Amino acid sequence: MGLETQCTLRMQREVFEGKAHLDSDRVTFRGGARLDLPFSQLRSAKVAPGGELVLTHAGGVATLGLGDRATAEKWALKIRYPKSLIDKLGVKPESHVVVLGVTDPEFSRQLRERLARPAGSRLVAGVNVIFFAADSAGELGRLASLKRHLQPDGAIWVVSLKGAAARIKDTEVMAAARAAGLVDNKVCGFSPTHTALRLVIPKAAR
Repeated sequence: MGLETQCTLRMQREVFEGKAHLDSDRVTFRGGARLDLPFSQLRSAKVAPGGELVLTHAGGVATLGLGDRATAEKWALKIRYPKSLIDKLGVKPESHVVVLGVTDPEFSRQLRERLARPAGSRLVAGVNVIFFAADSAGELGRLASLKRHLQPDGAIWVVSLKGAAARIKDTEVMAAARAAGLVDNKVCGFSPTHTALRLVIPKAAR
């Protein structure tokens, strides 16, 4: 997910060809050089007179030639004003939310501030969004029963460990979703340690 483009990277006097990716919390570059800059480590993101995106960080300056000024300005805005986690998860004030096993403090704080009524921890009929912590095939087996509590246009966010600590793969979550009559349509960086995959009921089945 995110934005991706072929571009150049200039660091000091060296220029590299490769591909830049703008995610919800970081900029990466892969090609003749490798770069991984979390937004939290950036001191500024500006567009140079020539239209390049200039990223200043603790280790120096990285300049991305993204092809045109409009793209550079779009990336700069997304870096300077990133969406909050709760915005990326699509939670609205009126949403009926159930949280099952997800204990991240920052997520809980943002959820409390967003919702008109507190999130629940027990399943009832007509839920808009279920946040479900799952790190095993056995836990994914609950998806079919969770689906029965959703509004037709509701969603289940499966929150699981990512990176080297991951115990299940995205492909396993997707396969379990299909078996439960669900489809995946969005992935979100949930926290430094977790990722989230959104599952919904196919439109034809609603």
